[in-house]
Amino acid sequence: MSIIQVRDLQKTFRVKTKKAGLRGSMKAVLNPEYREIQAVNNVSFNVEKGEVLAFIGPNGAGKSTTIKMLTGILYPSSGEISVLGLNPSVQRKMLAYKIGTVFGQKSQLWFHLPPIDSFQLLGRIYEISNSQLKQRIMYLTELFEIEELLEIPVRKLSLGQRIRCEIAASLLHNPEVIFLDEPTIGLDVVVKQKIRELIIRLNKENKTTIFLTSHDAGDIERICKRVLIVNHGEIVLNESVKNLKYNYMNQKIIDIKYNEPVEILSEKIDVIKHRGYAAKVKVDSSIHDIDTVIGELMKVGKVADITISEPPLEEIISHIYLQKSLGGDNFEKTI
Repeated sequence: MSIIQVRDLQKTFRVKTKKAGLRGSMKAVLNPEYREIQAVNNVSFNVEKGEVLAFIGPNGAGKSTTIKMLTGILYPSSGEISVLGLNPSVQRKMLAYKIGTVFGQKSQLWFHLPPIDSFQLLGRIYEISNSQLKQRIMYLTELFEIEELLEIPVRKLSLGQRIRCEIAASLLHNPEVIFLDEPTIGLDVVVKQKIRELIIRLNKENKTTIFLTSHDAGDIERICKRVLIVNHGEIVLNESVKNLKYNYMNQKIIDIKYNEPVEILSEKIDVIKHRGYAAKVKVDSSIHDIDTVIGELMKVGKVADITISEPPLEEIISHIYLQKSLGGDNFEKTI
């Protein structure tokens, strides 16, 4: 059952233009000129109940504008939106009781107060009874492992601790849908993994629908089942993460450092950079076994250090958009 339905959504912003210099400033005041920016253009998609969806794209692609329209913060220029059977721009207050949001740097927690005080205040805002609020705080405290953080002022919490409390705060009223905007940005590897595990557990235990934006390929690969890629206000790909990984994320980047200068020759790898002691190579994991390739690289010389990574998500997105622009739906699979 689709709980989010978007049809032919468009958003156009009218912005004032100004030329440089004093004359340009005076003209902008006395005789202003405007131009229109198409932030979202004919976007249509559905989200099913209990789905974990990634909504991704480069900066300026229209992600934030779309989410703000889905949550009722912005009015669409045209098109239709239904979230849990409600029109966000008309029934925003009613919708707020049914959705949760975590928007980047915009905190729901009062900076100088401990999280428990913010939880109590949010409970009153959402009209949660004292008994229900107590139960929700107990459940979320256990789920996010924040019991020791509840009475510490937010300003003294680490970024990872604050993010856990932020997500918990957005779930106090037991929303059916939660919008997460870059929930792991700025976190170290260990804390990122913890946040991902908590999001997965939340979805499994409560069947909460999760609408996620992220620039971290790890978030998408480990949390989401489906991905929408948007660029220049248009959806350029609507695909399962499984197919996305197979088609576009099978490239692995291996950085290797040796204790002495070496020469690397192998048909299985694409040498991106090779300078004496160090090399950066690309391997297609859908064709070649990574462990076998690493074994060959280690035979070349004594290895000092080796790391394996994926191409940046921005590179994957740019490649997909380029292929879409040049060749319709027939994407190339390598980047």
